[in-house]
Amino acid sequence: MKKLFLSLVIAGMTPLVIAQNQSPGYSDHVSTIDKTVETLYAVISGDKGESRDWDLFRYLFHPDAKLIPSGKNKEGMTQARYMTAEDYISGSGQWLVENGFFEKEIHRSTQTFGNLAHLFSTYESFRSSTDTAPFMRGINSIQLMYDGKRWWILNIYWTQESEDNPIPNAYLPD
Repeated sequence: MKKLFLSLVIAGMTPLVIAQNQSPGYSDHVSTIDKTVETLYAVISGDKGESRDWDLFRYLFHPDAKLIPSGKNKEGMTQARYMTAEDYISGSGQWLVENGFFEKEIHRSTQTFGNLAHLFSTYESFRSSTDTAPFMRGINSIQLMYDGKRWWILNIYWTQESEDNPIPNAYLPD
């Protein structure tokens, strides 16, 4: 019975994994940690009215990946919200196009061991490519896995900078 269940689970996952690995023209975007993170920031960024390449966005993420924004609620308690790549697209995609949004990495701290990598990626957010002052800053904690062929984003857990929670100097450019 356990073998039958496992076989059904594996068979059900196979089309999703194959589809994610067969996206034409995207493999260069995930060949290194740098390219994967550069693509992540680039694919969500664009001026007002500019569509995003959501297929490329999906391609960056492992099928089980989570995007986890965190922040304080109205009562002042820190909370985290767990989203899939699809949840992010459906929840934020239209807003990004309607309002314009650029997220730029300004500093990175990287730790790697074997096939895993962890990054603290400090970002600044802008409404337009011509803005000079960010409207928001924060840190993305990004976990990646190398499967022998490409880097997968497993999780992005982030929080915004605030008066109560300034970004430490160690995570800012020199």
